[in-house]
Amino acid sequence: MSKIFLADPQSCDVKIGRLLETFETKVKAYPPGTCPLTVQLSLLVASKNQTCGKCVPCRDGLPQLEVLLRKVLEGDATMEVLEHMRSLAAMIRDTADCAIGYQTATEVLDGLDVFYEEYESHILNHECLGGMGQKVPCINLCPAHVDIPGYIALIGEEDYAGAVNLIRKDNPLPTACAMICEHPCEQRCRRNIIDDAINIRGLKKYIVDQVAADQVAVPKANRSTGKKVAVIGGGPAGMTAAYFLGLMGHKVTIFERQKKLGGMLRYGIPNYRFPKDRLDEDIRAILSAGDIEVRYEAKVGTEIPVEDVYEEYDAMFVAIGAQAGKKLRLDGIDAENVESAVEMLDRIGNGEKPDYSGKNVVVIGGGNVAMDAARSAVRCNAKEVRIVYRRRQEDMTALDTEIESAVMEGIELITLQAPKSIEKTAKGACSALIVQPQMIGPYDKAGRPSPVDANKEPQRIPCDVILIAVGQDIISRPFEEFGMEAERGVFKAGLDTAVLNKPGVFAGGDCATAPATAIRAIAAGKVAAHNIDEYLGYHHKLCCEARVPDPKENNRIPTGRANITERPAYIRKHDFEHVENPYTYEEAMQEANRCLRCDHFGCGVLKGGRDA
Repeated sequence: MSKIFLADPQSCDVKIGRLLETFETKVKAYPPGTCPLTVQLSLLVASKNQTCGKCVPCRDGLPQLEVLLRKVLEGDATMEVLEHMRSLAAMIRDTADCAIGYQTATEVLDGLDVFYEEYESHILNHECLGGMGQKVPCINLCPAHVDIPGYIALIGEEDYAGAVNLIRKDNPLPTACAMICEHPCEQRCRRNIIDDAINIRGLKKYIVDQVAADQVAVPKANRSTGKKVAVIGGGPAGMTAAYFLGLMGHKVTIFERQKKLGGMLRYGIPNYRFPKDRLDEDIRAILSAGDIEVRYEAKVGTEIPVEDVYEEYDAMFVAIGAQAGKKLRLDGIDAENVESAVEMLDRIGNGEKPDYSGKNVVVIGGGNVAMDAARSAVRCNAKEVRIVYRRRQEDMTALDTEIESAVMEGIELITLQAPKSIEKTAKGACSALIVQPQMIGPYDKAGRPSPVDANKEPQRIPCDVILIAVGQDIISRPFEEFGMEAERGVFKAGLDTAVLNKPGVFAGGDCATAPATAIRAIAAGKVAAHNIDEYLGYHHKLCCEARVPDPKENNRIPTGRANITERPAYIRKHDFEHVENPYTYEEAMQEANRCLRCDHFGCGVLKGGRDA
């Protein structure tokens, strides 16, 4: 019998594995603004190189697809080439033996449909569609397009007030985003190629921990225009619009249905994630920006007719958010102690902390609201808290960090279980949630795997309280009756936030996009303010009062990312105090020094030195 051997730790496959890790970082940092056909070619070449050469469709077909796609990119193709690509890709998809062939061909076919106008432009005009061109990744992927390299550079100079001012040029809620932003800006950070993305949110939090937002004077407002603008809703979209409109010189009135401003920042996000005294710092700064009046507990659409507001003001921005929790159609849904998680969080935001002492709480849902409700229930002295979700854990829409924090605080995740009914006691109180086990199935149109009923018996989960966190609804009917078009409660507004067929009416934030993130709502408020200004006949320019430092030589030494740490779970779960620990000076300076200043180096230098 011949010898056999253990796997060689220095084999080519092991070395290639390490090489592929670096290749993965390059894909992760693919620059936004790249020609989509170039991206398709890169993926096609990578797939072609994976073929084993056994089956003809994959071995010979993929190189032929590459040749045809290169013709398109080089301007040597006709429209007939697209049909040739389509038929060849369909043949490869239908006849290739393995996923390398058929999945690659499927991606080419999808690209021919999704990027058809781009293909057409390359063939007929020999150029990319207008607006194509690489951008600074972090600035481009921030919905509000905040000058991130600029304020990171100011951190390095220890000019924290300047950093606040530079952020406020595009986002007047620096503290809010420092605490709870989902930081899409980090997704394609070029630092990924070297080690890991810059901790942009962590650095922003360091700024506002050094100098509170309300301690940094906002820019001086322009001379009064005499124009009046109504902002309906005092959440992140409404406050952002009010801030910029106030600086432009318009008189702004915010109609807020609650007793305080903040919207979901105050009434949807628990204090342990975003302390409300820190939110007030942003709000005080916003209200100091020009002539801004707030009418609290002003319920437009119910107590105040929308038509009256429209007639009294020169323009109107509707930013009412998504204030109501969605309900489930379940037998027993009318049982006592069954409540919307949104309403429960709203009560806590209003200072009405529920007492769950000795009770078993079940939260239905898998998003950030579900995590917030579950973690809040722990802090309300619940005996046990469980989250029930009909998909897998990896399908949850909540941030991974929020899921991890919930588990660390003792919350049990029960996945692949769909709510079926609610069991009630003789007195009408809920006593258990009945669930139907699920198995994960094919992907749906949104690209998520769909759960289907498994061939298993329903299960009973005992509980005393059920919190439903399956989405949020928009109270749109009064505005629809006024004449604002909506689809399933979401207002129809253009990318400029203007409402169709209603001159002077604009809409943005959750009510115009469906529930999304705070930074997207802030972006909508910024866009609305500038377009309302144009509608009123102006073109105001706002000063920033902060100068971005000149770039230093890049630090190319691979260095670990400095993550924000949290108070231990066994301590923090007993209170609503902020869970995050502050950055130290050393951590902040090391993290700021990792920034590669893409606004000056690379594509950022192509247009006047700084191209966002």
